[in-house]
Amino acid sequence: MPLKTDVQFSIILYAMLAGILTGAMFDLYRIIRGSNVNKIVIAIEDILFWILAAMAVFTFLLYTNYAFLGAYVYIFMIISLTLYIRFISNICIKFELKLISASGKMFRVIFKNFIYPFKVIFHNITGKNN
Repeated sequence: MPLKTDVQFSIILYAMLAGILTGAMFDLYRIIRGSNVNKIVIAIEDILFWILAAMAVFTFLLYTNYAFLGAYVYIFMIISLTLYIRFISNICIKFELKLISASGKMFRVIFKNFIYPFKVIFHNITGKNN
């Protein structure tokens, strides 16, 4: 029995979202990996990333459309991933770098404010600045 039109539309929509999710994960992976790494290490990291990405996409599709994996699901995932990398990836990488920088700054400020009372107590007890 053929699937209803709304079910087919939701399967295509979730396949496209899975492609975009994979692209965003790949951008984050590229930021974390860096560029000055040995080729063998890059190959191993790439294999591990794609295994993780396949598990994440399968889990996403399992929860959203019961892991219906027809040929057009793969086609739309590849199309959306290609469009994401072609047009949106550079914008997302810049946004992710700013987000990482801002969260790093926020973590440093919170850490310094948390440590400050202990520094004051240490200074009062020992008379040293460290």
